[in-house]
Amino acid sequence: MFSRFSIAGLIVIGYLPLPWVRLLGRLLGWLLYLVVPSRRHVVQVNLRLCFSHLTAVQVRVLTRAVFVRFAQAWLDRGWLWRGSPDLLRARLRVTGAVDQLAGTDPVVVFAPHFVGLDAGWTALTQGLPRRWTTIYTDQSNQVMDAWILAGRKRFGDVQLFGRAQGVRHIVASLRTGAPLYLLPDMDFGPQDSLFVPFYGVSTATLPSLPRFARLGRAKVVPVITRMTAVGYTVDVLPVWPNFPTGDVAADTAQMNVQLQTLIDTMPDQYYWVHKRFKDRPPGESDLYDAPR
Repeated sequence: MFSRFSIAGLIVIGYLPLPWVRLLGRLLGWLLYLVVPSRRHVVQVNLRLCFSHLTAVQVRVLTRAVFVRFAQAWLDRGWLWRGSPDLLRARLRVTGAVDQLAGTDPVVVFAPHFVGLDAGWTALTQGLPRRWTTIYTDQSNQVMDAWILAGRKRFGDVQLFGRAQGVRHIVASLRTGAPLYLLPDMDFGPQDSLFVPFYGVSTATLPSLPRFARLGRAKVVPVITRMTAVGYTVDVLPVWPNFPTGDVAADTAQMNVQLQTLIDTMPDQYYWVHKRFKDRPPGESDLYDAPR
């Protein structure tokens, strides 16, 4: 019942002018910052590890900003997934090396976990006439799962592969020209990950970007979605030259280096609410096990 009520609320909010939606998101973000201390602690640990030069006051200020951006992006899904196509075209702007996504060449889109990731997917699937694929993790709440799936399948010829389906179908789709919108920058456990540096911290990182690029014989094109006052800007960056190299560990580490550069341009819009350093190399203690 609560999930259905929440979805209905998002739909209603989506009809409001965007400044009102963003104001409500700011208020919700402040509220979450105050009432969810466990997640606030996760964000603060992440920021202290990655931005050791920040003072305690600066970490608190940035933590609040992270919660605000997270909440604003969540409320934006009301209009993103139910607003008219014309409304979305007005609020979603695709810029940069868009020609890298044209044609039929195999492409892996490196789309890190910035809060605008769903806006980026929507803009590309609505605006570029290609088949698109991505990898989807089932949500435990079935009502919310159906809502998210419907939103992500809204435009174009798209296919969402379940994480448990394996790589064979994804690679086959890549080779036939369907770009893969890939988000490989989360900790999904040590079993399939490599420990490589991320902001100087040894971090469990999926090597899926170089592996899919190699298996699919695909180029890698970064796509970064930035929240703006008028919607989102989806910035298509130039293709990565000489990637992958064949050295999976080196390529995965290079992915993190590139990601750091992108995060530094808008640290408040990265998904710091995730326990990015949850899994540790043998012998290292839990970095989140500290007083709240």
